[in-house]
Amino acid sequence: QVQLVESGGGLVRAGGSLRLSCAASGTIFSVIRMAWYRQGPGKQRELVATIFSGGITNYADSVKGRFSVSRDDAKNTVYLQMDSLKPEDTAVYYCNADLTISAWGQTGVYWGQGTQVTVSS
Repeated sequence: QVQLVESGGGLVRAGGSLRLSCAASGTIFSVIRMAWYRQGPGKQRELVATIFSGGITNYADSVKGRFSVSRDDAKNTVYLQMDSLKPEDTAVYYCNADLTISAWGQTGVYWGQGTQVTVSS
């Protein structure tokens, strides 16, 4: 069974930085895509950043230039470096992964449990 475990959330002042980590464990043949979503108070969940197997990345306009997504394929881990944080970045951040989970190409989509990021003004 595949699990995604996030870490690195917390409380930080505006202008500060945090680094989130998400480690995927279980029977994983390959990582197709890993991403970070967030859901702020009273808001819908939104896509923040994506990194594909070839290393291509995409970012929401609201975080471009401030957030950076990276991955360590050997560890099946994705990171989200968040700099110049703003109060509006306050949210629960969720890791999401599209994975190949069998030798015959079966795939699955998985979610982490979420980690709280709070940015004070």
